[in-house]
Amino acid sequence: MGNTCCFVCGCVSQASVGVVESWGRFEKLVEPGFHFFNPFQGQCLAGVLSTRIASLDVRIETKTKDNVFVQLVCSIQYRVVKQNADDAFYELQNPEEQIQAYVFDVVRALVPRMKLDELFEQKGEVAKAVLEELEKVMGAYGYSIEHILMIDIIPDDTVRKAMNEINAAQRLQLASVYKGEAEKVLLVKKAEADAEAKYLGGVGVARQRQAITDGLRENILNFSHKVEGASAKEVMDLIMITQYFDTIKDLGNSSKNTTVFIPHGPGHVRDIGEQIRNGLMEAASAEVNVA
Repeated sequence: MGNTCCFVCGCVSQASVGVVESWGRFEKLVEPGFHFFNPFQGQCLAGVLSTRIASLDVRIETKTKDNVFVQLVCSIQYRVVKQNADDAFYELQNPEEQIQAYVFDVVRALVPRMKLDELFEQKGEVAKAVLEELEKVMGAYGYSIEHILMIDIIPDDTVRKAMNEINAAQRLQLASVYKGEAEKVLLVKKAEADAEAKYLGGVGVARQRQAITDGLRENILNFSHKVEGASAKEVMDLIMITQYFDTIKDLGNSSKNTTVFIPHGPGHVRDIGEQIRNGLMEAASAEVNVA
Protein backbone atom coordinates (compact mmCIF):
# COMPACT_ATOMS: atom_id res chain seq x y z
CA MET A 1 0.00 0.00 0.00
CA GLY A 2 1.48 3.33 -1.00
CA ASN A 3 2.03 6.35 1.23
CA THR A 4 -0.83 8.86 1.44
CA CYS A 5 -0.29 12.63 1.88
CA CYS A 6 -2.70 15.34 2.87
CA PHE A 7 -2.12 18.99 1.82
CA VAL A 8 -3.78 22.11 3.16
CA CYS A 9 -3.75 25.52 1.47
CA GLY A 10 -3.66 29.22 2.45
CA CYS A 11 -3.86 32.60 0.75
CA VAL A 12 -1.72 35.66 1.48
CA SER A 13 -3.23 39.01 0.48
CA GLN A 14 -1.56 41.68 -1.62
CA ALA A 15 0.81 44.05 0.26
CA SER A 16 1.28 41.37 2.90
CA VAL A 17 3.83 38.68 3.74
CA GLY A 18 3.08 35.28 5.24
CA VAL A 19 5.09 33.54 7.98
CA VAL A 20 5.33 29.76 7.59
CA GLU A 21 6.31 27.50 10.50
CA SER A 22 7.33 23.84 10.53
CA TRP A 23 6.62 22.01 13.78
CA GLY A 24 6.47 25.36 15.57
CA ARG A 25 9.73 26.70 14.19
CA PHE A 26 10.09 29.46 11.63
CA GLU A 27 10.70 28.02 8.19
CA LYS A 28 10.21 30.73 5.55
CA LEU A 29 8.37 33.80 4.34
CA VAL A 30 5.87 33.55 1.50
CA GLU A 31 4.79 36.19 -1.00
CA PRO A 32 1.18 37.19 -1.69
CA GLY A 33 -0.79 34.49 -3.44
CA PHE A 34 -2.19 30.97 -3.00
CA HIS A 35 0.07 28.48 -1.20
CA PHE A 36 -0.05 24.76 -0.23
CA PHE A 37 1.25 23.52 3.10
CA ASN A 38 2.05 19.90 4.06
CA PRO A 39 0.65 19.18 7.51
CA PHE A 40 2.59 15.89 7.68
CA GLN A 41 5.77 17.97 7.61
CA GLY A 42 4.37 20.25 10.26
CA GLN A 43 3.90 23.16 7.89
CA CYS A 44 1.33 25.81 8.67
CA LEU A 45 0.71 29.48 8.05
CA ALA A 46 1.56 31.03 11.41
CA GLY A 47 0.52 34.57 10.56
CA VAL A 48 0.34 37.36 8.02
CA LEU A 49 1.92 40.80 8.35
CA SER A 50 0.88 43.81 6.32
CA THR A 51 3.65 45.73 4.56
CA ARG A 52 1.52 48.83 4.09
CA ILE A 53 2.49 52.10 5.76
CA ALA A 54 0.81 52.48 9.13
CA SER A 55 0.36 55.73 11.05
CA LEU A 56 0.58 56.20 14.79
CA ASP A 57 -0.29 59.50 16.51
CA VAL A 58 1.50 60.07 19.80
CA ARG A 59 0.59 62.87 22.22
CA ILE A 60 3.39 63.88 24.57
CA GLU A 61 3.16 66.34 27.45
CA THR A 62 6.40 67.93 28.58
CA LYS A 63 7.93 71.18 29.85
CA THR A 64 10.10 73.69 28.03
CA LYS A 65 13.19 75.47 29.31
CA ASP A 66 11.14 78.52 30.33
CA ASN A 67 8.81 76.31 32.41
CA VAL A 68 5.87 76.21 30.01
CA PHE A 69 3.92 72.95 29.83
CA VAL A 70 3.11 71.96 26.25
CA GLN A 71 1.54 69.05 24.46
CA LEU A 72 3.16 67.81 21.27
CA VAL A 73 1.26 65.69 18.76
CA CYS A 74 3.63 63.57 16.72
CA SER A 75 2.58 61.41 13.75
CA ILE A 76 4.85 58.40 13.02
CA GLN A 77 4.52 56.59 9.72
CA TYR A 78 6.14 53.15 9.70
CA ARG A 79 5.98 49.83 7.88
CA VAL A 80 7.22 46.25 8.12
CA VAL A 81 10.35 45.52 6.06
CA LYS A 82 9.41 42.58 3.85
CA GLN A 83 12.83 40.89 4.06
CA ASN A 84 12.84 41.12 7.86
CA ALA A 85 9.19 40.31 8.48
CA ASP A 86 10.15 37.33 10.66
CA ASP A 87 11.89 39.72 13.13
CA ALA A 88 8.81 41.94 13.20
CA PHE A 89 6.60 38.87 13.77
CA TYR A 90 8.62 37.22 16.54
CA GLU A 91 10.54 40.02 18.28
CA LEU A 92 7.83 42.57 19.10
CA GLN A 93 4.45 41.76 20.53
CA ASN A 94 3.16 45.36 20.47
CA PRO A 95 5.20 47.64 18.16
CA GLU A 96 2.94 50.66 18.77
CA GLU A 97 3.77 50.71 22.47
CA GLN A 98 7.47 50.31 21.71
CA ILE A 99 7.43 53.23 19.24
CA GLN A 100 5.46 55.39 21.66
CA ALA A 101 7.93 54.71 24.47
CA TYR A 102 10.92 55.79 22.38
CA VAL A 103 9.11 58.92 21.18
CA PHE A 104 8.39 59.87 24.79
CA ASP A 105 12.03 59.30 25.73
CA VAL A 106 13.50 61.42 22.92
CA VAL A 107 11.02 64.30 23.13
CA ARG A 108 11.21 64.61 26.92
CA ALA A 109 15.00 64.67 26.71
CA LEU A 110 15.17 67.29 23.95
CA VAL A 111 12.31 69.74 24.52
CA PRO A 112 13.29 70.77 28.12
CA ARG A 113 16.47 72.26 26.59
CA MET A 114 14.42 74.65 24.40
CA LYS A 115 12.37 77.71 25.15
CA LEU A 116 8.80 77.86 23.87
CA ASP A 117 9.60 80.17 20.95
CA GLU A 118 12.58 77.99 19.99
CA LEU A 119 10.35 74.91 20.07
CA PHE A 120 7.98 76.45 17.53
CA GLU A 121 10.91 77.49 15.34
CA GLN A 122 12.80 74.17 15.60
CA LYS A 123 10.03 71.59 15.66
CA GLY A 124 11.61 70.07 12.56
CA GLU A 125 14.78 69.40 14.56
CA VAL A 126 12.74 67.60 17.20
CA ALA A 127 11.11 65.42 14.55
CA LYS A 128 14.51 64.69 13.02
CA ALA A 129 15.93 63.59 16.39
CA VAL A 130 12.96 61.27 16.98
CA LEU A 131 13.35 59.82 13.46
CA GLU A 132 17.06 59.06 13.95
CA GLU A 133 16.44 57.31 17.27
CA LEU A 134 13.50 55.25 15.99
CA GLU A 135 15.32 54.18 12.81
CA LYS A 136 18.23 52.93 14.88
CA VAL A 137 16.07 50.99 17.34
CA MET A 138 13.14 49.75 15.26
CA GLY A 139 15.35 48.69 12.35
CA ALA A 140 16.61 45.83 14.46
CA TYR A 141 13.04 44.58 14.86
CA GLY A 142 12.18 44.58 11.17
CA TYR A 143 10.42 47.94 11.02
CA SER A 144 11.20 50.93 8.82
CA ILE A 145 10.31 54.45 9.95
CA GLU A 146 9.18 56.33 6.85
CA HIS A 147 8.25 59.79 8.15
CA ILE A 148 7.77 61.64 11.41
CA LEU A 149 5.64 64.78 11.46
CA MET A 150 5.33 67.18 14.39
CA ILE A 151 1.77 68.14 13.53
CA ASP A 152 0.85 70.27 16.54
CA ILE A 153 2.33 72.09 19.54
CA ILE A 154 -0.28 73.02 22.13
CA PRO A 155 0.80 75.26 25.05
CA ASP A 156 -1.30 75.71 28.15
CA ASP A 157 -4.44 77.83 27.61
CA THR A 158 -3.20 80.65 29.88
CA VAL A 159 0.10 80.76 28.01
CA ARG A 160 -1.64 80.88 24.65
CA LYS A 161 -3.86 83.73 25.86
CA ALA A 162 -0.82 85.64 27.15
CA MET A 163 1.03 85.12 23.85
CA ASN A 164 -1.96 86.43 21.91
CA GLU A 165 -2.19 89.49 24.16
CA ILE A 166 1.53 90.21 23.70
CA ASN A 167 1.17 89.90 19.96
CA ALA A 168 -1.89 92.14 19.94
CA ALA A 169 -0.10 94.77 22.06
CA GLN A 170 2.90 94.77 19.71
CA ARG A 171 0.67 95.18 16.69
CA LEU A 172 -1.24 98.04 18.36
CA GLN A 173 2.05 99.73 19.19
CA LEU A 174 3.21 99.39 15.60
CA ALA A 175 -0.13 100.70 14.35
CA SER A 176 0.20 103.74 16.66
CA VAL A 177 3.66 104.47 15.26
CA TYR A 178 2.37 104.31 11.69
CA LYS A 179 -0.63 106.47 12.60
CA GLY A 180 1.63 109.07 14.22
CA GLU A 181 3.89 109.15 11.18
CA ALA A 182 0.88 109.60 8.91
CA GLU A 183 -0.46 112.46 11.05
CA LYS A 184 3.00 114.05 11.06
CA VAL A 185 3.21 113.93 7.29
CA LEU A 186 -0.32 115.33 7.03
CA LEU A 187 0.49 118.27 9.34
CA VAL A 188 3.74 119.00 7.49
CA LYS A 189 1.99 118.95 4.12
CA LYS A 190 -0.82 121.10 5.50
CA ALA A 191 1.69 123.63 6.85
CA GLU A 192 3.56 123.66 3.56
CA ALA A 193 0.30 124.19 1.66
CA ASP A 194 -0.74 127.00 4.04
CA ALA A 195 2.63 128.71 3.64
CA GLU A 196 2.44 128.38 -0.14
CA ALA A 197 -1.12 129.74 -0.14
CA LYS A 198 -0.08 132.72 1.98
CA TYR A 199 2.89 133.37 -0.25
CA LEU A 200 0.76 133.24 -3.38
CA GLY A 201 -1.88 135.40 -1.68
CA GLY A 202 0.77 138.00 -0.85
CA VAL A 203 2.05 137.94 -4.41
CA GLY A 204 -1.52 138.40 -5.63
CA VAL A 205 -2.16 141.33 -3.29
CA ALA A 206 1.12 142.96 -4.31
CA ARG A 207 0.27 142.60 -7.98
CA GLN A 208 -3.24 143.92 -7.33
CA ARG A 209 -1.90 147.00 -5.59
CA GLN A 210 0.67 147.51 -8.31
CA ALA A 211 -2.07 147.30 -10.94
CA ILE A 212 -4.20 149.80 -9.01
CA THR A 213 -1.28 152.17 -8.73
CA ASP A 214 -0.47 151.89 -12.42
CA GLY A 215 -4.13 152.39 -13.31
CA LEU A 216 -4.42 155.51 -11.14
CA ARG A 217 -1.25 156.94 -12.59
CA GLU A 218 -2.51 156.39 -16.12
CA ASN A 219 -5.92 157.91 -15.31
CA ILE A 220 -4.32 160.99 -13.78
CA LEU A 221 -2.07 161.52 -16.77
CA ASN A 222 -4.92 161.07 -19.24
CA PHE A 223 -7.23 163.42 -17.30
CA SER A 224 -4.53 166.07 -16.96
CA HIS A 225 -3.86 166.02 -20.70
CA LYS A 226 -7.53 166.16 -21.72
CA VAL A 227 -8.70 168.75 -19.15
CA GLU A 228 -6.57 171.85 -19.26
CA GLY A 229 -5.79 173.50 -15.96
CA ALA A 230 -6.45 170.37 -13.86
CA SER A 231 -3.59 169.50 -11.57
CA ALA A 232 -2.59 165.98 -10.57
CA LYS A 233 -3.74 166.66 -7.00
CA GLU A 234 -7.22 167.64 -8.11
CA VAL A 235 -7.52 164.58 -10.33
CA MET A 236 -6.35 162.34 -7.47
CA ASP A 237 -8.91 163.83 -5.12
CA LEU A 238 -11.65 163.27 -7.68
CA ILE A 239 -10.65 159.64 -8.19
CA MET A 240 -10.45 158.99 -4.45
CA ILE A 241 -13.90 160.47 -3.89
CA THR A 242 -15.32 158.41 -6.75
CA GLN A 243 -13.87 155.23 -5.26
CA TYR A 244 -15.19 156.25 -1.85
CA PHE A 245 -18.73 156.51 -3.15
CA ASP A 246 -18.35 153.21 -5.05
CA THR A 247 -17.35 151.56 -1.79
CA ILE A 248 -20.41 152.93 0.01
CA LYS A 249 -22.57 151.70 -2.85
CA ASP A 250 -21.10 148.18 -2.63
CA LEU A 251 -21.70 148.09 1.13
CA GLY A 252 -25.31 149.11 0.58
CA ASN A 253 -25.88 146.43 -2.04
CA SER A 254 -24.41 143.67 0.13
CA SER A 255 -26.83 140.86 1.02
CA LYS A 256 -25.39 140.39 4.49
CA ASN A 257 -27.31 141.95 7.33
CA THR A 258 -24.37 143.86 8.70
CA THR A 259 -24.50 147.52 9.70
CA VAL A 260 -21.34 149.56 9.10
CA PHE A 261 -21.11 153.08 10.55
CA ILE A 262 -18.96 155.33 8.38
CA PRO A 263 -18.42 159.04 9.15
CA HIS A 264 -19.86 160.95 6.25
CA GLY A 265 -19.83 164.58 5.21
CA PRO A 266 -17.88 166.97 3.01
CA GLY A 267 -15.13 167.37 5.56
CA HIS A 268 -14.84 163.66 6.06
CA VAL A 269 -14.65 163.06 2.34
CA ARG A 270 -11.71 165.46 2.15
CA ASP A 271 -10.03 163.78 5.11
CA ILE A 272 -10.49 160.33 3.52
CA GLY A 273 -8.94 161.56 0.28
CA GLU A 274 -5.93 162.98 2.15
CA GLN A 275 -5.50 159.73 4.08
CA ILE A 276 -5.56 157.62 0.93
CA ARG A 277 -3.16 159.98 -0.86
CA ASN A 278 -0.76 160.01 2.07
CA GLY A 279 -0.89 156.24 2.27
CA LEU A 280 -0.02 155.86 -1.41
CA MET A 281 2.82 158.36 -1.12
CA GLU A 282 4.25 156.55 1.90
CA ALA A 283 4.04 153.20 0.08
CA ALA A 284 5.81 154.64 -2.96
CA SER A 285 8.51 156.16 -0.74
CA ALA A 286 9.04 152.83 1.00
CA GLU A 287 9.45 151.06 -2.34
CA VAL A 288 12.04 153.65 -3.43
CA ASN A 289 13.99 153.20 -0.20
CA VAL A 290 13.98 149.41 -0.52
CA ALA A 291 15.20 149.64 -4.12
